[in-house]
Order: sequence, then structure tokens, then C-alpha cells
Amino acid sequence: MLKRLAYLALCACAPLHAASLPDETRLEQLANTPYWIALGHYETGKLGGWRSYVDDQRFFLAEDGAHHPARELRATVEALYAPASLGDKHAQCVFPARNRWLRDQLQLTDLPQPDCQQYTQWYKDVSPHSAVLVFPAAYLNSPSSMFGHTLLRIDQIDAQRNNTALLSYAINFGAYIEGSDNSILYAWKGLMGGYPGLFALVPYQEKLAEYRSLENRDLWEYELNLTPQETGRMVEHVWELKQIQFDYFFFDENCSYRLLELLQVARPGLDLTSQFPLTAIPTDTVKAVKQSGLVANTHYRPSRERELLARAEPLDKAEQQQVLAVSADIDRLQSPDFMSLPRDRQALVQDAAYRLERYRATGRERDPQQAQRSFELLRAINRNPPPPLEIERPGLPEDGHQSRTWQLGVGSRDDRAFAEYGLRMAYHDLNDNAYGFPLGAQIEILQLKLRQYEGNDWQVQRLDLATIRSLTPRNALLQPWSWQVAGGLERVPGKHGDEVLVSHVNGGAGGTWELADGLLGFALGTVRVEHHNDFAQFIAPAAGFNGGLLWRNGLGNLSLEAKGDYFTNGEVRRSLSLNQQWEINRDLGLRLSAKREFSQLASAQNEVMLELKWYHY
Repeated sequence: MLKRLAYLALCACAPLHAASLPDETRLEQLANTPYWIALGHYETGKLGGWRSYVDDQRFFLAEDGAHHPARELRATVEALYAPASLGDKHAQCVFPARNRWLRDQLQLTDLPQPDCQQYTQWYKDVSPHSAVLVFPAAYLNSPSSMFGHTLLRIDQIDAQRNNTALLSYAINFGAYIEGSDNSILYAWKGLMGGYPGLFALVPYQEKLAEYRSLENRDLWEYELNLTPQETGRMVEHVWELKQIQFDYFFFDENCSYRLLELLQVARPGLDLTSQFPLTAIPTDTVKAVKQSGLVANTHYRPSRERELLARAEPLDKAEQQQVLAVSADIDRLQSPDFMSLPRDRQALVQDAAYRLERYRATGRERDPQQAQRSFELLRAINRNPPPPLEIERPGLPEDGHQSRTWQLGVGSRDDRAFAEYGLRMAYHDLNDNAYGFPLGAQIEILQLKLRQYEGNDWQVQRLDLATIRSLTPRNALLQPWSWQVAGGLERVPGKHGDEVLVSHVNGGAGGTWELADGLLGFALGTVRVEHHNDFAQFIAPAAGFNGGLLWRNGLGNLSLEAKGDYFTNGEVRRSLSLNQQWEINRDLGLRLSAKREFSQLASAQNEVMLELKWYHY
């Protein structure tokens, strides 16, 4: 409010300039252009009119500028004529993108010339020339990154030629968190818009270390064909958004959606955001950017974990034990066991041991002894270098199936035929079409399944709020835990031979092992809390198990799974299920499911279903 009053007062002191303002018709015309709409982050309101995504009055010069693009444009033009003595606080310095565009459109040749020292130095430091869209792949152990993330790298003119991209800056949009919210509270507040979102310009090397090393995530870099002028236009607007707050929601108004808005500022005429009225999952936004013709080249940066596993892959069990021994005690490089290895195998062991030490050191305080071991290993590697590390590039994440899934199934449960209709908002389960997704990863959000039995008997079969599973294989060098969490409504056996809809929360942890190429075996201990109308207690707890096999085969993914829940009230519930998906194409799958359920409350039940799955955003 004070800023707007100051501008109005100053503009009142410049009547000659005010008299030269364009007529209202011209200003109204400019206010409806896509570029001004993009600069104000406006969208059409649900009841008509406009509203801005910006949730910060400091961004607007007009009192009602968040809802009236024309009034905000007029207020901006008036503010551009404020006295130059305002310096860095002048509208020309605070809003350089608006200033440049309005100068060009209105031929404003009589504007004051304030000295914008802060902006000029900042822009010179960034020195934008080209842009790269960066996609750190999905990371299940971080609630904010389960679907991946996107950011923009801004390169200087010689970054590619001199291989100095690590010295570039990155534009990142994320939730601003004060305090130390736990993961559950973080996820809830992120879903409900409980955090403000802010843009930040940070050294790219910091973000690279965070995602590639600290979180062990693969990075995909998409060079954009933006011109230097378009890149500069986008960076100008980032200055305008410094410390400006947006609402932040995990599923729509998130990092990826905001970066699409920046790209629309860079290249007026692009229409990227209208494709995401409900959700904006990062992989889907990468697809949209690629389909718009913005991507010139794609580069892949494997994580430290992937590099370590690739180096250790050709080693046999004895050599992997040598890796562990050498990484723990550098003197083992002189042991008879190590010296007896052929020289080329020694090189592989040394390099794997060094990578293991660097992997373990990530995110920890500096340990002098560990640093010394790493140094000695580097010296040994220099004396006997290994061959270059070759890592097979995984499938492009944007080439995986679409994130929303429609499902239509037909089947029978004992002697009753049924049709089943389903919708899943996001995004992938263990059996889904696998290209572009890691084997053993499952993230499902908001899944509804309805059944229609013979006689037009309809019922809600299940409503999953979230189901997340991380089945990461253990090996001699790395021992990650596998885990799962789920919650929602589902049908389970009841006392009278029918199925009862119960609410539940469950989770588990254990291990996963790679039994053969493309074949995983897993075993988890589980706990479950359930509200069941046929139980005397309002809440019934249970302990149990969940184990099985997951096989990537020529047709698709097959899973064989056994589950058991042993309730404290004496109920025992077990099941055995088999699922095989045929991958018809990227966005179409056919799944055969067979299941046998056992319960103390009812006789055993058999169910078979054939289901068509259409992946469609």
C-alpha cells in the first residue's frame, strides 16, 4: 500500500509526463495481450474475469492489480514516469521486463533515466545467453520429490564451449519452509497449499550437488533453443519475482508449472500452462516443453550411486569384498589377496572403493580419516587408472506412459460376474508399462475403483489416497531398505459372506534382492491399522508380512505376491495374487489379475479379472 501511494504521489508531481500517457483504448488492448498476461501470471477466474497466481501485493502497483490487468498496466506506465531520484526503488529498476516491453510497445522515448545499480550488477553477474531445463528424476525418499523436479539453468555465452556449466546459475521454484516440519506434515501442508512458494536464483553447482549427490538422483538436462534475447527476457522477469510469494501446491501450482510460466514469458505465443488444469507432474511438463519444439539436445548425468553400481557390476563376489576391505583400510592395497589380482582388476577395485568412499561421505561432516583414505585411493588410481566408465542411459523419463490412468475391467469373484471402472490421478504401479520408470517403484495418488455386479449392484471397491512402494535391491556394497505406505478405503471379507468397506493405514519395511537380470525378490514386515464395522474395537491393529517376486519379462511386468495380516482380535487375513501386464503400447496396457483370499470371517474367495488400462493425461 505504501509503495503504491508513493508512486501515485510521485507521478502527481510529474504532470507533463502524465499528460503524455496513451489513451485507454490502447492500454486496454495491450493489457489483453498474451505477454502482459504472462508477466502478471494471470488466469481467467472460475466465475469470469481475471486472477493472478501471485499471492503477494508487493508485486502489484494498482490496488486491484491482481484481478485487473488493464489497471495494473496503467499503474505501471504511470510509475515508469516517477522521478529518476528513486534510484533502485524506481519502477524501471523493480520491473525491468515490464519497463522494456512497455517502452517498445508504446514508444516511450521521454522516460526518466534512473540509475538501477543493483539490477544492472545482478544481470551482469548472471549474463544470460542460453537456458537448459533440468529434470532430477523421481526420488521416493523425499515427499517433495517423489514425482521428480524441474529447474532452469542459465548459461553464459561460453559455458558450453569452455565446459563451465557448473559455474552457471539455476532458477528454482520451491516451497519456503520455516522450522523443521516432519515428512508427514510437510506432505500434508504441501497438498493443502500450506507453504508459500518462492523463486530463487542459486549457483547451479549447489543444486547439482543436492540432487545428484545428496539425494542420489539421475539428472536430465534439456538444452532449450531459446535465443539470447528470449533468455534475457526470462531472467529480467525473475528479477521482478525476487522474494515475491505464490501459493504452492504439490500437484498443480508447483515447481514445474511455474517454470512453464517463465518459458511463456521468454517466448510470447507459447501456450504451455493451459495443458495442466488439474495437475502438473514434472514428467508431463517436460513432455509439454519437448512437444512445443523448445528442446534442442538432451544430456544425461547419472547419480553417484548409479556410477558406483556400474563400476562394481563387472566385479565378482570376491572382488566386491575386496572393495569393502580396501575402502575400510587403505593398507589392504598391499595385502597378498589384493596384489594377486591382475592389474586391470586392481584398477576396477580401487576405483569402486574410491566411489564407495565418496558416496558414504556425501552429506556428512568431513572425516579426516575418510578424506585420507580417499586421497590415497586417488593416488593409487592415478598410478593404475581404470578404463572409462560407461553407463547405459536409461529410458527418457518423458517417453514413459502418461500420468493419469483410466481403467476398465471385467471379471468374476467366485460365482459373481462384475465390471470394474477406475480412475487414478497419478501415476505408476509395479506392473504398469515400465519404459522410463525404475523397476520396483510405485507411486499412486487418488485412485477410485467402482464395481458393477450382476443385477446392477454397484459398490465402491476401493479409494486409495496414496500408495507408495520403494523396492530397491540390496547388494554387497549398498544395503538400502525397501518400504511401503498406503492409506484409504478398500473392500475386505466380512462376517456374513459379503465384503465390507473399511478405512485403513498400513506400512512396512524390509529388503529386496536382485535374483537375476530383471527379477526382484522382496520380503517386508508390515503393520496395519483398520476400522472395520464387523470388529468390536473401533480401531483394530495387525502385524503381518508382504513378500513376492517382480519380473520384468518380454510382455511387461509380472508380480507374484503373498500378504498376511494377523489382527490382535484374532482375525487372520491372507492373500495370494498374480498380475501380468501386457504392454500394448506406451499408453495402453492389458492386465490379467488372479487372486485368492483367506479370512477367519469367511470362506476362501477366488477372483479373476482382465483389465484394460489407458494412460491419458
